[in-house]
Amino acid sequence: MRLNFASKRILIAPLDWGLGHATRCIPIAEWLRRQGCEIFFACDGYQKTLLQQEFPDNTFLLLKGYKIQYSGNKRMLPLKILLQAPKILFAIKHEHEWLQKTIKDHNIDLVISDNRYGLWTDKIPCIFLTHQLHIRASLNWLEKLIQKINYRYINHYIECWVPDFRGDFNIAGNLSHPAILPKVKVKYIGVLSRFKNISEALKKYDWLVILSGPEPQRTILENKIINTALQLTEKFLLVRGKPGSSEMISTPANCVTVNHLDTNDMEQAFADSKYVLSRSGYTTVMELLSLQKKTLLIPTPGQTEQEYLANHLMQQKWCYCCEQDDDLKVHIKKAVLFDYRFPRMPASSLEDAIADFFTHYLS
Repeated sequence: MRLNFASKRILIAPLDWGLGHATRCIPIAEWLRRQGCEIFFACDGYQKTLLQQEFPDNTFLLLKGYKIQYSGNKRMLPLKILLQAPKILFAIKHEHEWLQKTIKDHNIDLVISDNRYGLWTDKIPCIFLTHQLHIRASLNWLEKLIQKINYRYINHYIECWVPDFRGDFNIAGNLSHPAILPKVKVKYIGVLSRFKNISEALKKYDWLVILSGPEPQRTILENKIINTALQLTEKFLLVRGKPGSSEMISTPANCVTVNHLDTNDMEQAFADSKYVLSRSGYTTVMELLSLQKKTLLIPTPGQTEQEYLANHLMQQKWCYCCEQDDDLKVHIKKAVLFDYRFPRMPASSLEDAIADFFTHYLS
């Protein structure tokens, strides 16, 4: 049966928790657009700016994010997040109500929600995209409660798509492979990356630094990297993770700084750099592994998912990691000497997942 993609209007909505949720929507939106679908993006802030640069001709609908703020103190982060729970729940309620009107106003056929819990409805099929079926917490009782709430929202959707591989070979470990799955159909769709395999190039930089994530931790790491670069002779390219910003900062002579790079320029930056330093956000990890880049990961302090993922990958020798409070100068040298052993990545099954979904729900 030949599937008719061209007549479908699809709403894609990434969470505003760092840029990774937006960037991993790019290969999904790009593939659907090539099939003739009309894509609508629902977002605001840096996510909107980033996606508008990639898809300038598409329709953007204003949908406010959750506006999560981090603590500068690792130990205070769980309390900081907990105190924002009412704000998060209000945002979920708002986006759920917003969706009902938006479907009617724009004749939407399908919703793909990247970790936005309120974008479900009984009117049309809705997909929940996440790698984090198991949400880690510092306390066992809190982890069980969060898991219950997480699944309660996910089970409102028709399907849950997980950007990882099914089975023992996977990237996210028990984050994406918990003992108990949601009640809805779960599809493992493989790695999502906006980049192709990069060709070898003359290396202009020793280190490509990729920053992202909520404040104040983004700025704390940025300042630490700049101070470390002052003590080294290696050349750094610092991508600040601020699309649309014209802010200028002072950096040492061996550090080139840009606020943002689009997909093509970022792909070139990977080719131009020997090593990468970044947070251990899952989307960044997927892209780094698909490109087989030697990487130093620094998880956001207190963000249990990133801490687990960084250590999980280092145990397999896919990446090197250290903590933000460690001596960065020492660990940069250790990362260069680290015995990286990159996995052979299976092909993505995204296209099969989309085709199967269209066959069952949109044909």
